[in-house]
Amino acid sequence: MNKKEQDKFVKEFIERKPTRCSKCKGRIRYIGAGRYECFDCGNEEIDDFGKVKDYIDENGPSPAIIISENTGVPEDIINGMLRQGRLEIPEGSAVYITCESCGCSIRYGRFCPDCIRNRTNSLKGVFFNPEVGEKPQREVPNQEGKMHFFNLSKIRK
Repeated sequence: MNKKEQDKFVKEFIERKPTRCSKCKGRIRYIGAGRYECFDCGNEEIDDFGKVKDYIDENGPSPAIIISENTGVPEDIINGMLRQGRLEIPEGSAVYITCESCGCSIRYGRFCPDCIRNRTNSLKGVFFNPEVGEKPQREVPNQEGKMHFFNLSKIRK
């Protein structure tokens, strides 16, 4: 899933989430696992993730096409949930998704552990980590480890 596909998934996934109660048009709040509750009437709304989760809970693991047909959730959304790690393919399945970098089989996510490790190792030193101090390039004698500040009064005159 490249950046364009990922952006499309996020946009479509967000657009498909309920924003108002289907019964009274009241405000709803997220209560977890793809479920929302209306503040006014208490009606429960379910988003795509909730529908897929309920289907899997009731029927067990199934191919994305079967889940899509039975829940009405587009197959692209289900695949996006796999890529985001919201869902995972069970161990021992006949079909898996592939790593976007090397093409090996993975159960969820975008990259396999080896590719993540390689990417992480290649990025070491690129990002600033405030917990890792920097060694001085040369020692300055007679400073006795004291912190020094500019004398601002001399600079302003």
